[in-house]
Amino acid sequence: MNRYPKVRLHEIAKYRKEFMTIKDSEQYKRCRVQLHKKGIVLRDEVAGGDIKTKKQRVCHEDDFLVAEMDAKFGGYGIVPKELEGAIVSSHYYLFQLDKNKIKPEYLLVLIDTDVIQNQIKAKGSTNYSRVSPLEVLDFEIPCPKIRDQDRIITKYLLSKKIVQNLDREFTIQSHLLTKLRQSILQEAIEGKLTADWRRANPVRKGDPDYDAEALLAKIIVEKQTLIRNRELKKGKLPKFIRSFIGDLTLPIEWVKVKADDIYFVTKLAGFEYSKHVTLSAIGEIPVIRAQNVRKLHIYKRNLLYIDRKTSLLLDRCALTQQCLLVTFIGAGIGDIALFDEKERYHLAPNVAKMEPFKGCDQMVNNRLFNYFLLSKFGQKEIFKHMKATAQPSLSMETIRDIDFPLPPLAEQRVIVERIEKLLSMVDELETQVKERKDQTAMLLQSVLREVFEAKLEQESA
Repeated sequence: MNRYPKVRLHEIAKYRKEFMTIKDSEQYKRCRVQLHKKGIVLRDEVAGGDIKTKKQRVCHEDDFLVAEMDAKFGGYGIVPKELEGAIVSSHYYLFQLDKNKIKPEYLLVLIDTDVIQNQIKAKGSTNYSRVSPLEVLDFEIPCPKIRDQDRIITKYLLSKKIVQNLDREFTIQSHLLTKLRQSILQEAIEGKLTADWRRANPVRKGDPDYDAEALLAKIIVEKQTLIRNRELKKGKLPKFIRSFIGDLTLPIEWVKVKADDIYFVTKLAGFEYSKHVTLSAIGEIPVIRAQNVRKLHIYKRNLLYIDRKTSLLLDRCALTQQCLLVTFIGAGIGDIALFDEKERYHLAPNVAKMEPFKGCDQMVNNRLFNYFLLSKFGQKEIFKHMKATAQPSLSMETIRDIDFPLPPLAEQRVIVERIEKLLSMVDELETQVKERKDQTAMLLQSVLREVFEAKLEQESA
């Protein structure tokens, strides 16, 4: 199948070498080239007196503008009408197109392909590579006759409009699915997700599976035993409270507890870390840092390690059983993950663990409390005591003060089952949306391939 004839850019464009002298008394528009082939936009408008370099290039509508250093990242485009007369520094190149041979709109179509980008990568693969005007003028592009360029532009713009409409629809769908996830979690923590289960399974006094008060009483007994055996510091024991968590009304069959009532909350102290810990790319015990904490799971691709001797020395902050992990300082503050590994892991100093008290691990469904903390209401609970500072952080006390709803054991299991069933359905819908979005992007590339294989020319023959 015949393709369109190819030309070098110097055959259809001229390099503008001229500069203008900036006058202090005048106002000037300055251009900015967006990366990834996103086009040319207004950077700012400034007085000439504020421009230090007085020699600047002048942009004209439909010029091909290329950034010397950023071309390798897609830093080039066509100057739009509204930037006629705007200025750029000598680190940008301007090329005047011969409109009898090539339409600016057609060059925009080419820019959306990899025809130009591949030639830049081939000429400079390092991060410090730059392009010169001569290299740009040596770029090779398919250049059909003007009438064929018009047909290509028309078909491409129509296809692009369809793709953009579909993309907007996919964005709306993704937003709705995000809201649906939060709605599922909210219904779960309010007890609405299992209202029918409670009607079918009324409270059985004294049975922790069906009586939240009995479950809490059992937790209190376990804590008292730990205190007596000096395995736990003496502190406040849980209270029987059936009411609210903030503005959240709990089902009357549930009770309210604090994280401190059911979890041992701790972290690795900074001085312990600096004194004993040396992280390395290989080792015996993986260390979970803030960047490894993801929703419901641990991201393992960038794990670092310490030796087993150090981990045993800092045993209090080892991870050996299912628990919740909370990032409490830095950019990802408030992120929650479920640790459920069979091997030993260790905490970094920017992650806290919430580990069920000894004897309570069978009375607390960590997955349920992970979902609670991922909900909007749970996030509000996490941050309710946090003060706005230059480096926001959560203290162990603020984590211990988080309020949780505590359903009976059997209902905890049912809630998790229903959440996960519903969320898996949302996951499936999200996958379908992503696949359709990917197919849409491929559709546009398919149109581009078609027009450059001269099919349009054959169809018009």
